[in-house]
Amino acid sequence: MNIPNILTLGRIVLVPLVIWLIITHEMLAAFLVFLLAGLTDAADGFLAKRYGWNTELGAYLDPIADKALLVSIYVTLGLADHLPVWLVIAVVSRDILIVGAVVLSWMLSRPLSMQPLPISKANTFAQIVLAGLVLAELGIGLGLKPVISVLIWVTGTLTIVSAAAYFWGWLKHMASYEPAPQPLPPRQRKGARVDAPDRPRARAS
Repeated sequence: MNIPNILTLGRIVLVPLVIWLIITHEMLAAFLVFLLAGLTDAADGFLAKRYGWNTELGAYLDPIADKALLVSIYVTLGLADHLPVWLVIAVVSRDILIVGAVVLSWMLSRPLSMQPLPISKANTFAQIVLAGLVLAELGIGLGLKPVISVLIWVTGTLTIVSAAAYFWGWLKHMASYEPAPQPLPPRQRKGARVDAPDRPRARAS
């Protein structure tokens, strides 16, 4: 357990806190916690690359922490009528689609390695910016509602296109996947002597 992994775990711990702050209408505090989560994300990524502290645990924890935070914020803001329901459904459905595709590929012995697409990176960036602006608008009141309205449609479009791109890649993978050939059984040794069965001997009378 190194420092980047500890920061990632701390980001996961912040998820229920952000949900509670939004539910209790403490939007300024929710926005500050969201910023803190973003700083920990940037810090653990920098430390992992700078000092080579990349671990297998961190490779799994980091995307889980990011998705848990974003999805929780979107669902909570949607339930509070601060984000449209269709956008929340699109964001959640996309992640469920990706996770389901990976699990199904593994169950069918056709493992799939999901690499982030450029459209996916743009989608994640738009989701982060939108969540931050909504929390900032609710907590501080910056007068950014027209910008948020446009960004909602941009984020929704990127989310749907990203989901379609991953789904298309998954379909092509499943259609073209060829399992690795099984090793041939070892051949019998040439010239090996096969013992004949013992013949019954005649008894001396």
